[in-house]
Amino acid sequence: QVQLVESGGGLGQPGGSLRLSCTASGTIFDYNMGWYRQAPGSQRELVASVARGGTENYADSVKGRFTISRNNAENTVFLEMNSVQSDDTAVYYCNAERWDWLQGTINYWGQGTQVNVSS
Repeated sequence: QVQLVESGGGLGQPGGSLRLSCTASGTIFDYNMGWYRQAPGSQRELVASVARGGTENYADSVKGRFTISRNNAENTVFLEMNSVQSDDTAVYYCNAERWDWLQGTINYWGQGTQVNVSS
C-alpha cells in the first residue's frame, strides 16, 4: 500500500503561482501519478497526470498554466501552478494508479490540500 501526502496548498493571489508537492511512502516507479481537484458542489476532476513513462496530460482549463512533474528517486510528484485564477480554488488531491493483473486497477489517494485563489 502507498500513502500519499500533499503539501504546498494555501492562499494564492490571482495571477500568482503556487507549487504543490505529493510525497509517497513507497516507490512510485510503477505508478501513473495525477493531480485531481474538487471545488465545492462540483465533482472531482483530473487536473494533470504524468504516466510512468513520462507522458503528461492536462485538463484544457490548466493547459499552458500548470506543469506536472515527477521525481521517482524521491517518490515525489509536483504541480507547478502559474497564473492562478479564482476558478482554481479547490481541494487538490494526489493520485497514484497502476494495473495489477490480479486486482485490476489500484488507486491510492492523498488526503487533499486546500488551494484558495483570492485577492
